[in-house]
Amino acid sequence: MEACAAVEREIDRVLSKFTSLHNHSQRTVEELSTSIESLRRELNEEDHELTHTQSMILSQSVKRIRDAVSRLSTEHKDLHGTVSKVGKAIDRNFVSDFSAITTEGAFDGEDKQKLLNEVVCEHFLRQGMLDIAEALNEDAALQLDGDRKEPFLELHRILGALKLRDLRPALGWAEANRDRLLQKNSSLEFKLHRLQFIDLLRQGPERQKEALWYTRNFSPFAHQHARELQALMGSLLYLRQGVENSPYSSLLDPIYWEEICDVFTRDACSLMGLSVESPLSVSIRAGCKSLPPLLSIRQVMQQRQVTGVWTNISNKDELPVEIDLGPEYRYHSIFACPILRQQATENNPPVRLVCGHVISRDALNKLSNGNNVLYSRVKCPYCPIEQLPAEAKSIFF
Repeated sequence: MEACAAVEREIDRVLSKFTSLHNHSQRTVEELSTSIESLRRELNEEDHELTHTQSMILSQSVKRIRDAVSRLSTEHKDLHGTVSKVGKAIDRNFVSDFSAITTEGAFDGEDKQKLLNEVVCEHFLRQGMLDIAEALNEDAALQLDGDRKEPFLELHRILGALKLRDLRPALGWAEANRDRLLQKNSSLEFKLHRLQFIDLLRQGPERQKEALWYTRNFSPFAHQHARELQALMGSLLYLRQGVENSPYSSLLDPIYWEEICDVFTRDACSLMGLSVESPLSVSIRAGCKSLPPLLSIRQVMQQRQVTGVWTNISNKDELPVEIDLGPEYRYHSIFACPILRQQATENNPPVRLVCGHVISRDALNKLSNGNNVLYSRVKCPYCPIEQLPAEAKSIFF
């Protein structure tokens, strides 16, 4: 998106400059035409030879025309330079050769290709493209069993019903999974019953008795959603005049139907142990945001002839430069050692000293390696408290 925005800015500059040049050229030509036409009429009215004053006016007019033509020519050349910058911006921002920043052999091997096909197939299942997923399952010989496909089929069946404002499938699913939803402090079932109750209110006084009977479904949520239930009960007083004409008209806002689809998707995926968004779509979006800085650092390395830095990284899973994709792509806490300035890994976990300060295991080893005495004490780098290396506790974020 940033690449498109950069090219769009260059195009806007061209259009702005072209419009300015067009308006200026039109004004100049009109002024010169008016001046020449006035001079022509004046000369046609007189039969005698040109006076000295008329000769000077004619010479000045010719000079003005030449200067104007020269100025317009220069501005036209400047416009060509601005247009050429658009092409350069496209070449700079849209690089078609990404082979320089790819990892060779990333998808080599039958196991990796099978995993990739499974990810793509799962993405199609998530999107409700069941025919495409089934075709890929057969062509790639994935042999995905029904237990893996059934949750996605049920998910899209219920979502399809919710988009048609049919709450029955979702209510049945929520009641069947009530205990698991309550363990996660989910409000899905309450919001479904609230929408069903509001739908009864919308139909007017003739459904009042049915609406009153339906309030029994709110008893399991009375403590947790007391304020919302008070508003729902208060809306019953305005059935005759219409809830839409009452202080509770906000209950009829269509946004509640949009919200319930998101809440159901989030809670259903959580119970199935899946992320709300497709891992494939998240990976593609993250890759698109990472490409520009990676291409830039690769170009700088080539210009400075230090391309070996890219290939000589000790950990092939790491990038040569840190890329911040924003908070929406942060899924877990990352600890960076304040001593060595390195992120913690499984082989180099964070450890807590007895004083409460946290450093990495490698930093602790470096502090203790300088002492030759067995079981010698090490001093915390941030406070005067000393301890034995064995007293440090590994911690997990």
